[in-house]
Amino acid sequence: MTDEINAIDQAVKATRVKAGKYLTFSLGREEYGIGILKVKEIIGMMPITAVPRTPAFVKGVINLRGKVIPVIDLRSKFDMESIPYNERTCIIVVEIDVQAATVLIGIVVDSVSEVLNIKEDDIEETPTFGTRLDTHYILGMAKMEGGVKILLNIDRVLSAKEITAIEKVS
Repeated sequence: MTDEINAIDQAVKATRVKAGKYLTFSLGREEYGIGILKVKEIIGMMPITAVPRTPAFVKGVINLRGKVIPVIDLRSKFDMESIPYNERTCIIVVEIDVQAATVLIGIVVDSVSEVLNIKEDDIEETPTFGTRLDTHYILGMAKMEGGVKILLNIDRVLSAKEITAIEKVS
């Protein structure tokens, strides 16, 4: 019994550890980070095939070395103003955990910045903005020199219903 409690206690602590390496990117004037272990690759913009009757933030699908991958525009998902793509716009291919499986999804971002090693001491909890604002997809706020980077829990940016719809697209 004691071993079970210790195992559960360690599992809970492991889920709270947020320190580690993050790929940082920008959307507008804001900087975001995704755990580097979720990132599979970064590619330049390429033709995206639109798929009818998908949510507005779903740009379509790409053919990446014979694999069809759905692509979402993170600006659109976060209700940010749309801007034209440029030479710095890219697609980050991430692996999202869905129930017992993983799904590859491309996310369009304005630009990729760098990989940072962020310490636990530099990460603050997500501030509460009231009960009406859903921030469960924010892992924490990284305090960096001159500002804050929003650390995303990429597994929670899309709802289970949205992921199911996107899986059908690919």
